[in-house]
Amino acid sequence: MLIRLFMLLWLVAANNAQAALNVLACEPEWAALVQELAGDRARVASATTARQNPHHIEARPSLIARARNADLLVCTGADLEIGWLPLLQRESGNPRIQAGQPGHFEASAFVRMLEKPARLDRAEGDLHAAGNPHIHTDPRNLLKVAAALSRRLAELEPEQAAFYAARGADFQGRMGAAIARWEKEAADLRGLPVVVQHKSWSYLADWLGLKVVADLEPKPGLDPSAAHLAQVLERLKTQPARLVLRTGYQSDRPGEWLAQRAGIPALELPYSVGGSPEAKDLFGLYDATLALLRRGLK
Repeated sequence: MLIRLFMLLWLVAANNAQAALNVLACEPEWAALVQELAGDRARVASATTARQNPHHIEARPSLIARARNADLLVCTGADLEIGWLPLLQRESGNPRIQAGQPGHFEASAFVRMLEKPARLDRAEGDLHAAGNPHIHTDPRNLLKVAAALSRRLAELEPEQAAFYAARGADFQGRMGAAIARWEKEAADLRGLPVVVQHKSWSYLADWLGLKVVADLEPKPGLDPSAAHLAQVLERLKTQPARLVLRTGYQSDRPGEWLAQRAGIPALELPYSVGGSPEAKDLFGLYDATLALLRRGLK
């Protein structure tokens, strides 16, 4: 009897292992979201870390191998990965993850995009036709993306539709409650004037009501010159800021230069899952972000 029970459990485990989806996420926030929604049914890898610029990475052979075996590719889209993802898809030879296939998922297709340019001109810097792609810094967007991603996972594994629906509903409930708590905790941040380095924080600012008074980049994607930093410093005399914000993959030198001369703190926010020791998952990411912002004011 015990042997039969052992064999039955072994067969169930084997079937689950065979049914598990191989998922390649372009960024760690989407890897974390897939893990929330799929649990042990997905083997998830991220092409980048929170300390890598998602605009610019190398399509390494090891990454191509992961793409070759992927059942699902989850990326931001909106041209965030335009510099490397098409090469990765082509070199993988994997028809499942090509654009238009069920195994290709772009999170930006399901949210309201900010900062859509009126016209595209390379002279204006690194512009994205669909709008600002850094959508995950507003956790409200995760609710919309998660709903669509749960449906896609169920489409890939129809026999597990109830499982994905239950996981999705659980995530929606926990994230919705967390957002309400974060918004209450961050009430004193509304209207806070900040300087940013790149437009990485536009959705965070939109969510919390931060007021972006200056950007350290003269144009998106262009490193700030000494002359531009001097202009920003001069502007802060009439439009004071309280904080300078950057990601972990950006140089700290421009922000520190400005912070020292303006007499305000420069903060490195985690940006994505893994961006700080506290940002171990999506909930930790926003907990850590709000804690740093509030600590910076003190």
